Amino acid sequence: MTVRGGAGEVAEEASRRQDPVELVQRCAHRGLTIATAESLTAGSLAARIADVPGASAVLLGGVVSYSVGVKEEVLEVPGSLLEERGAVDGEVAACMARGAARRCRTDIGIATTGVAGPASHDGKDVGTVYLGAAVTKDAVARLGITLPPDSAPHQIDADWVTGSILLDLAPDAEDVDDMRAHIRSASVEGALKVLYDLLLTEPAGMTGSQEG
Repeated sequence: MTVRGGAGEVAEEASRRQDPVELVQRCAHRGLTIATAESLTAGSLAARIADVPGASAVLLGGVVSYSVGVKEEVLEVPGSLLEERGAVDGEVAACMARGAARRCRTDIGIATTGVAGPASHDGKDVGTVYLGAAVTKDAVARLGITLPPDSAPHQIDADWVTGSILLDLAPDAEDVDDMRAHIRSASVEGALKVLYDLLLTEPAGMTGSQEG
């Protein structure tokens, strides 16, 4: 699988297995909680975090949202946005992350949506993946959390800092048989990397373009 796209280090790290132990420890140390919203990965991201002993203090819940209806009715993604852009979209991913965090009452939401194949979907190629992130403004103010530098900010709620990262996980010819598994696995690792980047932020506050 070829990992391309404008997500810089996140794209590079998507093909490497992350260790969620430090992620859980950092969240626990800083008093942060996480919720997941997964379409493409169908619960695999939450499962990776939950593998860590003591993860229940950090991972409060998650939503598997394969259908557009669940995205709209449970995660509060605007129906007009879904109709205009489809489910595989950066702003949709950001809305999914915020919706999961709101529903589970957490500080951080992380979301995955994309096309694992075997065919394109909503005009998006196989391997197109968006990772959404949402952080409460309170956590931003307390801990100086910022979005990863390669993310696209989305102003969808005055109480949240939200953004998304595009990964182009283009399958190679020899990956055809396993491409769905490869794309979903790389999406999980990419999402974990986004969470790491949030937690490793130096306490310098948000940039002007990310504040609402």
